[in-house]
Amino acid sequence: MADKIVIYQVLPRLFGNTESNCIPDSSIDINGCGKLNDFDIDTLDLIKELGCTHIWFTGIIRQATQSSFPSIGLSANNPSIVKGKAGSPYSITDYYDISPELSVDINNRVGEFQDLVDRCHTTGLKVLIDFVPNHVSREYNSINNPEETYSFGKKDKSDYGFHPMNNFYYILGSSFTSPVKSDGAEFTEMPAKVTGNDCTIANPSLNDWYETAKLNYGNDIFTGTSYYDPLPDTWIKMRDILLFWADKKIDGFRCDMVGMVPEEFWNWVIPLIKERHPNILFIGEIYDKTRYERFLNYCKFDYLYDKVGLYDTFKEIFSSRRTLSAITDNWQSLGEYENSVLNFIENHDEVRVASDYYLKDANRAIPALATGILLNKAPYLIYFGQEMGERGMDAEGYSHVDGKTSIFDYWSVPAVRKFLLTGESSELRNKYKQIISIATRERAVSSGDRFDLKYANHDSECTNIFPFVRKIENELLLILSNFSTEKCYPEVNFPSEMFEYLNIETDREYRCTELLSNKKSLMFLSDKKSLKIELSGSEVRIFKLLL
Repeated sequence: MADKIVIYQVLPRLFGNTESNCIPDSSIDINGCGKLNDFDIDTLDLIKELGCTHIWFTGIIRQATQSSFPSIGLSANNPSIVKGKAGSPYSITDYYDISPELSVDINNRVGEFQDLVDRCHTTGLKVLIDFVPNHVSREYNSINNPEETYSFGKKDKSDYGFHPMNNFYYILGSSFTSPVKSDGAEFTEMPAKVTGNDCTIANPSLNDWYETAKLNYGNDIFTGTSYYDPLPDTWIKMRDILLFWADKKIDGFRCDMVGMVPEEFWNWVIPLIKERHPNILFIGEIYDKTRYERFLNYCKFDYLYDKVGLYDTFKEIFSSRRTLSAITDNWQSLGEYENSVLNFIENHDEVRVASDYYLKDANRAIPALATGILLNKAPYLIYFGQEMGERGMDAEGYSHVDGKTSIFDYWSVPAVRKFLLTGESSELRNKYKQIISIATRERAVSSGDRFDLKYANHDSECTNIFPFVRKIENELLLILSNFSTEKCYPEVNFPSEMFEYLNIETDREYRCTELLSNKKSLMFLSDKKSLKIELSGSEVRIFKLLL
């Protein structure tokens, strides 16, 4: 495996679906659904050839849905607690099962997933799946759990609002009322369970996670008191679920909303899983930089999202609320944890960069891609369709035109569908392939030092340029990204501190290859004379010098 991790996030429900006549808010029978078997060797090879090292399958575990599967005794979930016809991948109904809609042979759905894992490994891709620890569907009903395991809530003392051994929190004396009214049978829940986003009233709003119930890890959310001895029942259940999937040879978990689960649980469970599977990865979704140190050191996560860092920084730069110096501010604020965050410019929660709600043109994001993936050793995430310029401007049903690809509806993603049907590799995808391949191939990126040149380049022609270098042994990469759509002619300055820090000889010519064009030349580096460069709008130039 390459030292630089590049993850390809994909929703199987959407990825392989090539139905071109989808109707908003329609069923699986009308709009179709992608399958795990759509990820054959050829398709996985294309993802591997893009430069990715890992693939993260979102929506694998069986979740609440308005689809029924009578052949295995599964009825549709109540529409008043399901978002969209397909349902949310983060409203789990059985932690031990694979979503039946993703299988060709429903009775062999877990086997089909195991075959998929094997195909990924054959291709050289490592496999990540979601672990959703904070909440479950209000209609959680495991039919695939081991015999000795009972479902969440089966032994709860529901006459207690909180009990250390309960799996749920209860709102005593109140019956749950959904903010969504359905034409079918009324959903009843008495007493009401606390909602996944900690809403402690029985009638949550549309903005609450009303379709989910919060899991109880021994922390009394009503009083703030914690009870972790003896180990809460939820801890044991979740340990067993993690081991169940880890034993199926997956390579890691993307853990949902980890900050809403007690830190003490992570400190206990991650080392336990790694005793049996030492190389398995734990990636945490968290949105609070002040907790990074705690979740990396005490909770033992390998990597954390940096949505509130580099992602938000790029959005503010593109909206002209901040200058490019904010990139420097961000990595400096992370300190020793800079290489332990997961960077991205798209994922399932965010708007597509090519949408009308962001940049409108996918090519404008290339400077952010190159800067984010080459600036440090940290892992990087590509969201499926991003490399094909998917705009996310469909009204799929539950999801309206919002610049996002729906995670709630049965749908076919236009850019992905076109690629799968034609096999045509666009200029944009080729750019992604080149830049990602540089990130995983060049040792200066995966293992080298970095020197940020922005502080020495602030004149008018450099305003929209972010310059930096990466270096290992006798190899130096110079990366220049133009965040403007206008052509510019910057004169790049190299301060004496760069030569000293990286131990480079100044005032001399070096053999140079421009990696995106393979053009060879000589480049003169000096702390006394600037380097004149031409950059087209949204262009990235990457030079490799042999020292």
